[in-house]
Amino acid sequence: MKLSRSTQAALAATLEMAATEDEQVSVSRVAARNGIPETALAKVVQQLVRAGIAEGTRGVGGGYRLTRPPSQISLLEVIQVFEPPETRTLRDVRGAWALGRLSPLLAELDEMVRSTFESITLETLARGPRLRAHAQPARTRTASRP
Repeated sequence: MKLSRSTQAALAATLEMAATEDEQVSVSRVAARNGIPETALAKVVQQLVRAGIAEGTRGVGGGYRLTRPPSQISLLEVIQVFEPPETRTLRDVRGAWALGRLSPLLAELDEMVRSTFESITLETLARGPRLRAHAQPARTRTASRP
C-alpha cells in the first residue's frame, strides 16, 4: 500500500501529538523532526483539525493536540482523512474467469489492510509498537519428499 505524502505527514503529526499527550505540539517542531516542509505540514494539520482529530491553540506556547486520547484514535481514522477509499478495478484483466477469481481476493486483501489499520491506535505506535503481534505468522510450505 502506498500512502500519500499528506497522509505520511498526518501520521507523523498525530504520532508526535500522541507521544506528548499533555503538551501542545508546534508545526515547526514536527516539521523539523520529520523532514517535512513546514507550509505543507500546516495545511495537513488544518485538515486534521477540520476532521476533528486535532485542535489548535494560537499564540505564544500554542500548538496542536489530539481531541481524544491516543488510545481512541486508530491509524485508519487518520488515513481516511487523506486517502479516499480504494476501488480496485480489473480493466486490464481479460476474461470473466480471471476477473471472477481476482475480485474476491482483492476485496479480501483490502479488508485485511483496513482491519489492520483500524486495530492499531496512535497510542500503540507512540509507545513503540510491536507490530508482529498484529500480523499473522507467515505459513511456510514444506516440500513433500518422495
